[in-house]
Amino acid sequence: MTTIRDIVLVHGAFVDGSGWRGVHEELTWHGLRVHVVQNRALSLEGDAAAARRVLDGLDGPAVLVGHSYGGVVVSMIGAHPNVASLVYVAAFAPDRGESVGSLIATLPPVLPPVDGMLLLDREKFAGWFAADLPDRLAAFMADSQVPWGVDALRGPVAEPAWRHRPSWYLLATQDRMIPPPTQRMMAERAGSTVVEVIGSHAVHISQPAAVADLIRQAAL
Repeated sequence: MTTIRDIVLVHGAFVDGSGWRGVHEELTWHGLRVHVVQNRALSLEGDAAAARRVLDGLDGPAVLVGHSYGGVVVSMIGAHPNVASLVYVAAFAPDRGESVGSLIATLPPVLPPVDGMLLLDREKFAGWFAADLPDRLAAFMADSQVPWGVDALRGPVAEPAWRHRPSWYLLATQDRMIPPPTQRMMAERAGSTVVEVIGSHAVHISQPAAVADLIRQAAL
């Protein structure tokens, strides 16, 4: 059996890869090699290509991890030859033909698109996205949002990778962006090993040790 040394982390909408810092520190402390994908968030195809380039550069098997919208990217490219297993962290795990937009029709904190790009209402960001983070951190995240393209929101997955790879799912029980029942439905139909954590949508930031522990399970 080949030892898994590489972890590839894919962030979600409205944030960037720096949110993985705590998870990165946990995993590298345990000797794993971590790669953080930076999505441009303009289209699903573009973000899938960015993650695929990272996978192409690996010399062995990896665990591919997605948070939130990053789960769509993971589902899109997770059948890559260098992917051994998948981890969804409070993430979308779409089936054939599904997108974020088809799984959740509307989200109150998302403002109307401007030039094809979406942002969350700054005043609602903390309560919806980051309720278990310190106020100052949540405020900074609200002010430093990465605009999310409508094309990325609507991008469908043709053949979900969870049909071809083992998967794990961290369910955030206090998530308001992706309701826990929706998370549970996606995890169950994917046949994922599910771990529930009391946390907000930003659980990868608030509880990096729990997220890293699940990723390490997927690497065994």
